[in-house]
Amino acid sequence: MIFDQAAKLIGNADALLICAGAGMGVDSGLPDFRGNQGFWNAYPPYAEKGLSFIDMANPNWFSNDPEFAWGFYGHRLGLYRETKPHEGFDILLKWAKQMSFGYFVFTSNVDGHFQKAGFPEDRIMEVHGSIHYMQCLNNCDQETFDGFSINVQVDETTMNAIAPLPTCPKCSSLLRPNILMFGDYGWNGSRQERQSGDYSMWLREIEGMNLVIIECGAGTGVPTVRYETEKLANRIATAIRINVREPQISPPNLSINEGAADSLRKIDEILGSITG
Repeated sequence: MIFDQAAKLIGNADALLICAGAGMGVDSGLPDFRGNQGFWNAYPPYAEKGLSFIDMANPNWFSNDPEFAWGFYGHRLGLYRETKPHEGFDILLKWAKQMSFGYFVFTSNVDGHFQKAGFPEDRIMEVHGSIHYMQCLNNCDQETFDGFSINVQVDETTMNAIAPLPTCPKCSSLLRPNILMFGDYGWNGSRQERQSGDYSMWLREIEGMNLVIIECGAGTGVPTVRYETEKLANRIATAIRINVREPQISPPNLSINEGAADSLRKIDEILGSITG
């Protein structure tokens, strides 16, 4: 059975890489933005305007219509803060702490839920940035900074943010989330570069060890995470791909076409019976 095979792989691993895409958050109750219809179901005001997720995830809004831009990202900021990560995060952290040569998280998610679940900041690679960190739209400072004290009120009938909007503490220009958007030539990648350095160092440190990758909810729409999994699975690791819609991966890697929370729970139960 596939779950027994997955449990055996994890139980024999020296190191664990957790790769996660947007599907990881669906079991926590976060909206599924897959396709225009999924996005419009979550945000009806954008359906009325015919605006897709790609349309909204565009940095030009911050210059051209900052209230509209911060309406979209301010609402998501509040949603991610209020939502509790599902129990699969706890299971992954438990497994990760048992690895002789440690673990790392590689995620395209910007929700900060791995940190919220207890994963330390220096073990996470957020390849597309984080909504909880800010950068100055004027780029007055090359550093990003946390925005945990920032609160944005949103009129949900118009999806416009209500003044005052977040401003830079150094130059008073508008702030924006430190998220890599579509066509985003103004993104400050300094924080991601530091994370990338830590991640690359860890991969060098575990060279020759038995590395297992658990990939959860990473689709082909934005395939950054899948590419990372497959790149490593073809060279130095064995992967377990958990995905409801697109679980395909070549053997000897494992493919599980169920949700993240249920799959991780089933594997953990088998691991518990083996080790207990």
